[in-house]
Amino acid sequence: MSHDPQAGPSGGYLGAVTKVLIVDDDSFARSAIRTILTAQGIDVVAEAEDGDEVPDAVIRHRPDVVLIDLQMRRVNGVEAIRRNASRPGAPRFVALTGFGTDDAVVQALQAGAAGFLSKDDDPDDLAARVYAVANGRYALGADAMDTVVQQYTNVSRVPDKTTKAREQLARLTDREREVAAFVHGRTNGQIARQLGISDNTVKVHLSSIMTKLGLQGRDQIALIVDRADSGDGTY
Repeated sequence: MSHDPQAGPSGGYLGAVTKVLIVDDDSFARSAIRTILTAQGIDVVAEAEDGDEVPDAVIRHRPDVVLIDLQMRRVNGVEAIRRNASRPGAPRFVALTGFGTDDAVVQALQAGAAGFLSKDDDPDDLAARVYAVANGRYALGADAMDTVVQQYTNVSRVPDKTTKAREQLARLTDREREVAAFVHGRTNGQIARQLGISDNTVKVHLSSIMTKLGLQGRDQIALIVDRADSGDGTY
């Protein structure tokens, strides 16, 4: 349902009327949103009071964009988006809420929403973002954008398993790392002979390794060594 409109003088778009379905259990909110969008040349083709009414309304009215509140009695906005956004020929969904949380933003986008806006956004911004979504782009209010950036930053800072394993091994002494490197598939006696130390010394080192790294057994030590191994014998 994408268009290639040209901007009109009043902020609307010429040659491409965007059709919108508003889903909100608050009749006052629906009326206010309808007024805002209509004033900007957007065609509000229908309204619905709950998320379970979305499938029928979409079939009957063929909207380009569904503006949907997140908090509703029977089927909430996130669930309605999840059920309908991926259907063949589906409109694009925009979560519109009066009090968004970080979790709500992430859940709505993961469910398939193309935008997350606040009912407190500037009316002109609301219409412009609806047009953007109708034309295949994504629209996030300032608060939602901050949340997405923060989520991305947090994920990018989480070390991968190899990095974490190497950081764990770095906390050990040189001799403890040597013992750890030979744990997999070897007994204490075999490790002792390999390193030229006593069996008891191997036991002491293994106990120290598990204490320092909070591990429960030899298998966990071997797993960390395996993850840390760069493939050239170093870690």
